[in-house]
Amino acid sequence: MPISPLGPLRNSGRAGLLAMLTASFMLAGCAGRPGPETLATVPAEAFKPTKVETVLTVTTRNRAEPGKNVFTAEKSSVSNYARFDISIPPNHKPTAIEWPKGSKVDPRTDFAVLSQAALERKSFIDEVRSRSSQGKRPGVFVHGYNYNFQEALYRLAQLKTDANIDGTPVLFSWPSFAAIPAYVADKDAATYSRDALVSLLSDLVAAERGEVDVFAHSMGGWLTVEALRQLKLEGRQDVLDRLRVILAAPDIDEDVFVAQMRVVGRMKTPITVLVAPDDRALLVSRFLGAGTQRVGSLDVTNQSVADVARETNVVIIDISSLPAADQTNHNRFVDARVLANALGQPASAARLGDAGAFVFDAAAQTISSPFSLAATVLRGQ
Repeated sequence: MPISPLGPLRNSGRAGLLAMLTASFMLAGCAGRPGPETLATVPAEAFKPTKVETVLTVTTRNRAEPGKNVFTAEKSSVSNYARFDISIPPNHKPTAIEWPKGSKVDPRTDFAVLSQAALERKSFIDEVRSRSSQGKRPGVFVHGYNYNFQEALYRLAQLKTDANIDGTPVLFSWPSFAAIPAYVADKDAATYSRDALVSLLSDLVAAERGEVDVFAHSMGGWLTVEALRQLKLEGRQDVLDRLRVILAAPDIDEDVFVAQMRVVGRMKTPITVLVAPDDRALLVSRFLGAGTQRVGSLDVTNQSVADVARETNVVIIDISSLPAADQTNHNRFVDARVLANALGQPASAARLGDAGAFVFDAAAQTISSPFSLAATVLRGQ
């Protein structure tokens, strides 16, 4: 049975709805997209950075040139590895990426790459293992639809610096076309990258003594759950038991998700799913999917959502109280400070119970059952 049977969208007004939502995407990105020139190495001799984040990257994108860290939207038959040391400017504001305003990067005001290197798989694993021995646990970010490489890289640097978590950030970048009309092509590119993500998670578990965090957004959530499903089918419970997974606004059909989780089975640490019913990007995805409900926009006040959350052993949290980063309401996850406080101490599943549906109150920074909240309101009347 579906989690929240809302039925297909009516034909009347669908074209107007899609046009309105597409326009909101365009407005959100009207400043133009950052190109690979934003990743050019900036000499730091005359500038003393206040904060530098080292980000390791694994991508199924092709390199534009051998040995260069310029990545295209073309699919690579092998994973490409790199390391970037990224300076965070002194004027950095939480949730923001301070992009250069012109063709030249100024590390005093902009995110800037101070050094970088193309890596091989062995050197990548060696670096993860070395940093892990220093207590820096790896955390993987899997970006969503309509991202280019540099956007995903700097977003991870922003999340790392705002959350102030002492770990090793690892970007897994699949070959998104970074174009609004390329939704179907992006879905194919994400699915193409499933084997590579499985390989990365296996490598990280082998290199790390403890757990490995995985944070996936939007279509990256689809890719991540497909990778978990593949690990289960390959008998890699040893890898699954070492993963702590958070899905932010996952762009997954609700019934597909239930089917995926029935294969994956009970995770040692239950998956946490961050949702918002007012997510406009997922409304577009729902339109493209003939009206099927997306997991990232579930209504946690629906009892059937809580029932399926317990059945599939996941924690579903409504984060609608967080301020939206843009008009799509799809990127609330960028407020890493608040989410880290809410989810990181202790782990959400241990604090909230085995599984279920919950509401996050950003002002109070508390997480509660929507049904206990409703009971409180009724008692006060």
